[in-house]
Amino acid sequence: MSAFIFDAIRTPRGQAKEGGALNSVKPVDLVGGLLKALPERAGANPETIEEVFLGCVTQTGEQGGNIAKTALLRAGWPEAIPAMAVNRYCASALDACVTAANAVEAGQAALALGGGVESMSRVAILSDQGPYYADREIAVQTKFVPMGEAADYIATLEGVSREEADAYAIQSQQRAARARDDGRFRSIIPVQTPEGKTVEHDQAIRGSLTVEKLGTLPPIFQELGEKWADAYFLEAYPQFDAVNHIHHVGNSPGMVDGASLVLIGSEAAGKAGGLTPRARIVASASAAADSLTALTGGTHAARKVMERAGLTMDDIDLVEVNEAFAAPTLCFIRDIGASPEQVNVNGGAIALGHPMGATGGMLIGMLIDELERQNLKRGLVAISGAAGVGTAMVIERV
Repeated sequence: MSAFIFDAIRTPRGQAKEGGALNSVKPVDLVGGLLKALPERAGANPETIEEVFLGCVTQTGEQGGNIAKTALLRAGWPEAIPAMAVNRYCASALDACVTAANAVEAGQAALALGGGVESMSRVAILSDQGPYYADREIAVQTKFVPMGEAADYIATLEGVSREEADAYAIQSQQRAARARDDGRFRSIIPVQTPEGKTVEHDQAIRGSLTVEKLGTLPPIFQELGEKWADAYFLEAYPQFDAVNHIHHVGNSPGMVDGASLVLIGSEAAGKAGGLTPRARIVASASAAADSLTALTGGTHAARKVMERAGLTMDDIDLVEVNEAFAAPTLCFIRDIGASPEQVNVNGGAIALGHPMGATGGMLIGMLIDELERQNLKRGLVAISGAAGVGTAMVIERV
């Protein structure tokens, strides 16, 4: 049984800081706004939804205690719907959608929701105090490194210069600004804040940013690396005398708040509910890389899903990859054999921001919107995350 995508919606992305556009909105209400919009936009009856899977990375405080179920109750959806919070680091929302699709394909649910949420301004990154990074003994034994360090290691290994990384960052900003101005982000559902403001657009885009401005920004991870984590890399790769720390706030993914939802179901359920499918999920795959080059997990997953689907890059029209720093993104494009003109054509996380647990669902919506706009057929979504995890999905329009 195939799983179809009937719609994919998201909030705008608000900068994760005090005074950010979505800072005053509780995480459950970021999801709640989408839940309230979905029936009218997609025609889905909440009574027909049988499963909900919601990605969230930092599951503590306002995002703890199974935020997926809490959000459903908060939004007034039927109490009979089971729900689960999913954490596979940055791939969480994409994995939530994979899990929803698996439930449909297995006959567990005729209609299911995937997606995710992350309010990085209200629930600070790493505040869940997971042992991988908070327990010093475990962190040392497992060679935990911050993702920015892993990005710098990849830049060093692959010879990516700061100039190349900065040029890519400018491209992401310019593409995102053009997409916003052209009205290409059709999956956005505006958010009403408690103060009565309406947030309609992604807040972090800086289309006028220049290479000269980026050149003034200091590397973020050099001091931390030289004090601690670089030793892991230099031990593993003794041919290098030092790490080339090229990543800074301008060529790194921004921390933002946001949520996403993807409505997935069987063909029969769609016909019964009067739903029009927009795409079919062809295949999905997960993989993992080593901790030092953690941000290559998405590359491994992309190769795996293409092989599983019996496809090559010649069969793929567009690619959405989470821009987990500039150097890993450039290497991803090269390593899967993609053309830069088909990857993140409307910008990525460097410009738009990366609401960790929600990003995968957002990328699915962006991909479907653009496939429809250009009247193309097939696309690939891929995400890398902490500890080397990666997930990828191939979809095609129907």
